[in-house]
This record gives sequence, C-alpha cells and structure tokens, in this order.
Amino acid sequence: MKYLTATICLTLAVLLGSAGEVWSADFQKGVAAYQSGDYTTALREWKPLAEQGLASAQYNLGSLYLQGKGVPQDDKTAVKWFRLAVEQGDADAQYNLGFMYRNGYGVPQNDETAVKWYRLSAEQGNSTAQYNLGVMYESGRGVRQDDKTAVKWYRLAAEQGNADAQYNLGNLSYFGRGVPQDNVYAYMWWNIAASSGDKDAVNNRDIVAGKMTPADISTAQKLARECVRKKYKGC
Repeated sequence: MKYLTATICLTLAVLLGSAGEVWSADFQKGVAAYQSGDYTTALREWKPLAEQGLASAQYNLGSLYLQGKGVPQDDKTAVKWFRLAVEQGDADAQYNLGFMYRNGYGVPQNDETAVKWYRLSAEQGNSTAQYNLGVMYESGRGVRQDDKTAVKWYRLAAEQGNADAQYNLGNLSYFGRGVPQDNVYAYMWWNIAASSGDKDAVNNRDIVAGKMTPADISTAQKLARECVRKKYKGC
C-alpha cells in the first residue's frame, strides 16, 4: 500500500468582471512569483486576495504556511486558510484539510474527520483525495475496512492517471482483495504504473511475470495498452 503527502496545487482562477480581472492579474503575479521561488512576493500578492475571499488564494496561502515558504511554518494558520477555502467548496482545500486531520497537523488527529474531507474532495474529482480515500478504506482507518470500496476509489483515481492508485489496484488484483485474483490484471496495472516511473511497480510486475505464461504476459501488455488508449475507462 502506498500513501501520499500533501503538496501545493496552484489553481489558476477564472474570474469574471472588472474586479475579477484585477484579482486574476494579482493572482497570476503570485503564481509567477511562486514558480520562480519568490515566496515572499507570492505571499504579498495572494494575502490581500485571500482576505477578500478568493478561495484559490486562501488555499494557496494555507499551502505556503503548511510548507513554511515565505512565512514561518505554521500548521494552525494553514488550517485557518484551508477552512476558509473549504467554506467555498474548494476541492484542493478539502483534500489538504483531510490531510491535516489524518496526520494531526494543526488540529487533533482524527481519521473519521479526515475521511469526511477526503470524501468531499474526491466527490469533486480530486484524484489525490480519491486515492487517499481508497487507502483509508483498504486500511480501515476512519471507516469500516472495505476492499471493494477501496477499489472503487482507486479506479477513479487511476482513470486520472494516478500512478499510486494504479499500483495499489495491481496489489489488490494480485491478492484477490475487492476483485477476483488475477495475475494478468495485476501485471496490467503494475505495467501502467511502471510506465509512469514507479519503481515498486516495475519490481512487482517482473516478479509476477515469473508466474505467468508468455501468452498471459502478452495479454496483460495488450490490456495495458488498451487501457491507456481508452484513458483507463472500463479497465
């Protein structure tokens, strides 16, 4: 099983109207500054927008505090800004708030609350949240352990190209958890994850290949190609 950590996700807002155009210009200045490593300028551009209620700026400001970039690292202040963005339904903020509860950063550790925020973000299509929600179901943290539900969320994340979800689907196929045991599909998912540079997937794929016939390996490779071609739908 693999786990992810929270990372900053710069959301480029689409703002309408004259006020929105000003917000967008300042927001983009913050994005450019962040990408160049000038976190102090990013903070200066985003903070007024966050205080005026721009959810994407609130989220990014929280991420700066979470990572200690341009400001002293401060989990509680990160949580404050994530909560403000969450009140506006920001999926990235929902995911990061779940991460904070999952790890007890700036808030009391609480797996059930982590699942709540992961789920809200996952339902909006956030692949990282979908993956982590799958992990929570597979491990039985904050929810009743349920491999089939874990597979559901891993599949949704895998369809968006999440290599860790693809890796875990390979594991579940190999051990027959939540899905029928099937070395061909285990190989397929590990082969797809390996194409994204996942070294563990390469290792597992090569191990299971030793238990398969050449025909089965060929079938698994064909399935992997078809799965990628179809953008993972129906895999």
